[in-house]
Amino acid sequence: MIKIEADNRTIEAQPGEMLLTALKRAGIKIPTLCHVEGLTPTGACRLCVVEVEGQRNLVPSCAFPVAEGMKVKTHSPRVMRARKTIVELLLANHPDDCLYCIRNRSCRLQGIAAELGIRQRRYTGAKNEYPMDTSNPSIIRDPAKCILCGRCVRICEEIQGVSAIDFIGRGSKARIGTAFDEGMNISSCVNCGQCVVACPTGALRTKSHIERVMNALDDPDLFVVVQHAPAISVTIAEEFGLKQGTDICGQMTAALRQLGFDRVFETSFSADLTIMEEASELVHRVKNNEPLPMMTSCSPGWIKYVEQFHPDFIPNISTCKSPQQMMGAMIKSYFAQREGLDPSKIFTVSIMPCTAKKFEAERPEFIRDGTPDIDAVLVTRELARIIRMRGIDLGSITPEQADTPFGERSTAGKIFGASGGVMEAAIRTAHYLITGKELKNLTVKAIRGLEGVKEAHLNIDGLVIGVAAVSGLANAGRLLNEIRQGRRDLHFIEVMTCPGGCIAGGGQPLGADLDAVRARMQALYRIDEKESLRTSHANESVQRLYKEFLGEPLGEKSHHLLHTHYAQREVII
Repeated sequence: MIKIEADNRTIEAQPGEMLLTALKRAGIKIPTLCHVEGLTPTGACRLCVVEVEGQRNLVPSCAFPVAEGMKVKTHSPRVMRARKTIVELLLANHPDDCLYCIRNRSCRLQGIAAELGIRQRRYTGAKNEYPMDTSNPSIIRDPAKCILCGRCVRICEEIQGVSAIDFIGRGSKARIGTAFDEGMNISSCVNCGQCVVACPTGALRTKSHIERVMNALDDPDLFVVVQHAPAISVTIAEEFGLKQGTDICGQMTAALRQLGFDRVFETSFSADLTIMEEASELVHRVKNNEPLPMMTSCSPGWIKYVEQFHPDFIPNISTCKSPQQMMGAMIKSYFAQREGLDPSKIFTVSIMPCTAKKFEAERPEFIRDGTPDIDAVLVTRELARIIRMRGIDLGSITPEQADTPFGERSTAGKIFGASGGVMEAAIRTAHYLITGKELKNLTVKAIRGLEGVKEAHLNIDGLVIGVAAVSGLANAGRLLNEIRQGRRDLHFIEVMTCPGGCIAGGGQPLGADLDAVRARMQALYRIDEKESLRTSHANESVQRLYKEFLGEPLGEKSHHLLHTHYAQREVII
């Protein structure tokens, strides 16, 4: 440890770490717009500048290493003038539509301007005007609100390995765009929405389905059904100021009924259904020497990534639909038949942590006889907006249970929301299918946690199965290259597009740090620890569904309704 002086107080720092890190740890708040935790600092926005004794110019604290005896002033008049001027210049070229902007009150630029006491415009002039890009099914890009911080570019390239957007143009004409400045719909974008989470302004936002859903709820001729994903109940509380990781599943179910939904189902049920099909498929592949390693198909951003960048691995992807699409198929087949409803009159809504689910719902593979299995997708932030619009107080509402027949779920289906959860759920059921016995210890610690790649080798009745749980597409790309180069010890790979899994999806509450994501993950595992139904194959509602309608896993009917295929996609790179 070394000691430095900051604002006339002594603080400790690690040798080689950046000044910003040491200052933040000491509780000194330094504004920044471009900094991405864990990535090499760029010092692009210059908002984090500080005065360092012996340095003629102000230095960017995010990219300036600490040194023994360093003396720093973090909020001197000179520093404050510099920061204020930077923000004022950004605002001079920024649209004045804060009241209408989706990021109003959650905009980092707006927040910093308030912190710096900016209350009048000192700089005026012509503003850059760019057309809005609405071509993408999940994400809207508004270049007029871009401040060129570069966060989206870095996340897309360094964390996701997709590089759908980058800096284009020069000088005052510099902006962020796609290859050949085409629409996002024909770029290499996988719709993950991590760029939306990274963006400090409204330059990137989720394409909203709120109006579509509200119109359906107001239509007396439609029977409106909603499902909510495993990660939603442990994250939406943050939108209402509750403690990170608080599970409000019952309150959310009650709120959805108050909004007017005719049935409320849990996607965790169809996650159990996914495991029944996916674990059966894994056992079948292992026994019949079919393409291995098998790879999960729950994350639509991951599927599109493979289709575009690694099409030689398409045969390795599980043919199972995602839990969202399985639920949609069951609602418009089994549920419609059971309730005597016309499938064309059922409007299915899913509440997801993932912006790519909007893209997935519109894929032609999931439109049967001209009717989509899922009609609209709301992300967590959209549901929070609707709840506020209707004046529902989640803090005082009485919790309620989800509806049958898709309301009972195991905790194996619930932990789908965390990276490694799908794998752990599949292991529990695969062990049962192979041995006829329950796994003695249902907790597989080796594949839990926030690491980008987690691996384990399991001995199931003499059969050694290698598994890996990966989150973040750049990590997945590296693992695929290892397999392509000859690695043969893995049989099953779970990939989640977003780092940490669905708990950190592109549709989740903004502004979450690593501690918030960890709290969400821990909340899911607490649910798994305290409840008794912990395996998908023990879910009696799933068993009943097979008995009454589907037949058996991998059977003809389940294959028709619950499985699909994927193909190589052309993309501009």
